[in-house]
Amino acid sequence: MVRQATAVDAVAERYLDALAALDPCTATELGISGGDRNYDEDITDYSPDAVSARMEAARSALKELDAVVAMDECDAVTAAAMRERLGVQIEIHEAGLDIGELNVIASPLQTMRDVFDLMAADTADDWVVIDRRLAKLPDRVPAYAQALRTAVAEGHPPAIRQVQRGVEQAAQIEQLFVDMVAGAAPDVPALQADLDRHASAAAAAYRELGRVLREDIAPYARERDAFGRDAYRLMSRSFLGSAVDLDETYEWGLERLNTVVAEQETVAERLYPGAGVAETLRRLDDEPRYQVHGTDALQAWMQDLSDRVVDALAGTHFDIAPALRNLECRIAPTHTGGIYYTGPSEDLTRPGRMWWSVPAGTDTFHTWQETTTVFHEGVPGHHLQIGRAVALADQLNRWRRLGCWVSGHGEGWALYAERLMAELGWLDDDGTRMGMLDAQGFRAARVAIDIGVHCELTTPDGGMWDAGRAWEFLRTHCAQSEKTLRFELDRYLGWPGQAPSYAVGQRIWQQLRETMLSRSMPLQEFHSRALDLGGLPLEVLSAALLGELR
Repeated sequence: MVRQATAVDAVAERYLDALAALDPCTATELGISGGDRNYDEDITDYSPDAVSARMEAARSALKELDAVVAMDECDAVTAAAMRERLGVQIEIHEAGLDIGELNVIASPLQTMRDVFDLMAADTADDWVVIDRRLAKLPDRVPAYAQALRTAVAEGHPPAIRQVQRGVEQAAQIEQLFVDMVAGAAPDVPALQADLDRHASAAAAAYRELGRVLREDIAPYARERDAFGRDAYRLMSRSFLGSAVDLDETYEWGLERLNTVVAEQETVAERLYPGAGVAETLRRLDDEPRYQVHGTDALQAWMQDLSDRVVDALAGTHFDIAPALRNLECRIAPTHTGGIYYTGPSEDLTRPGRMWWSVPAGTDTFHTWQETTTVFHEGVPGHHLQIGRAVALADQLNRWRRLGCWVSGHGEGWALYAERLMAELGWLDDDGTRMGMLDAQGFRAARVAIDIGVHCELTTPDGGMWDAGRAWEFLRTHCAQSEKTLRFELDRYLGWPGQAPSYAVGQRIWQQLRETMLSRSMPLQEFHSRALDLGGLPLEVLSAALLGELR
């Protein structure tokens, strides 16, 4: 039965439209159709004035929301979610933490390049749209540079580590623009000429951005990586959609890590008696049966596993709409080492995609370690969760389906999905089970690292958390390559609160599951009811499932 739209839905959808117009890169990421305006032809303005304009749109939406009445439970959830999401964004803005953002993975530096990966590039018409967006970069990059200078002037400079990595990434991105358009439209010489010219201008803009970072920002960058407890508390709430006791959560992260290590020791003893965990992980890397060579083979392995999982789970453990059974696995054009998911477009013509950004020079991949990653990024992880919400057009407004992403909800579910796949028998092989445990331990370790460094807590051995101790802790407890772990540590140090949202989100999902099962709700019904709510702040998810919304 199709749900009738309400005044609350209208407020939410007007806000989404306003946000898309003010933030076209986000519009592309969310797959939002702009009607008469093609958001794919523009680049987000990251200047201080533009950031403030987006906050004014949030304030206006909250004011509108106060003037309407919730008509049903769905409205109550929407209103609670909007108040939490927009409210915390405004708090972050008022604290001066959203102007001139700079980190190694999710700041304007990367977004202005990565957004092109989401665009269609199959026809000459597609490349015309890409060319129009590319032509905007020489204006948008200086606006971001202005924001970086403003952050310094207002007492919120980035850490020197993030500036140095930003300089390196800006140089890499220069070449990526040129490579992206090379030979794109050989049959349309005029278009190819425009693409080459605009790519060169974009590369020049990033060259200048590198100079700004080196000469205008680095001299004033802070030496300390730590953001401090007050800023961290706010950022943690932003990523979780729930406030947690940071000291208790830090201690829980350490305890959780110890629990995972104990489980690893048991599995290691089954695999290679007497070898221990570290030696077991090394031996697994050397096992030919767990090796894939080359990115083409990696992509094919990802796709085959993903397809088999979708076929097996659809109609048994989960309802998976036919439109969502196509999940594309791709090798990303960047080389950061990250693995990530991008959702389907609003009209489902762009499918959900799993991306692997392979570090330069890496040619051998270990399936024992990455099988669980496919479950995390695909089904029953991000693709099932995000795609299912996108497909609920007859029940949820567009903001609920497309615009309400909360890391603790999304990443917590995906990490919960890894454990669920073990329960369902997909990780009975001890090698791939060890991979899942390594991933779980990795996420637990970074709870302690992230909170410890940014809140300047005491390490388990009595020292003070800093980048050096964080590196040793990470290297000791995680099996990934040094390149990957270096990138991961830089990510935690520059993006406070995001990394713990995986394990902490999983913890909250698990607690909700236990509560609902104790109320005699079948597991499959719990999954369906929770996912049908779409992305939510975790405190709103809990209240909605427990019937506590007013």
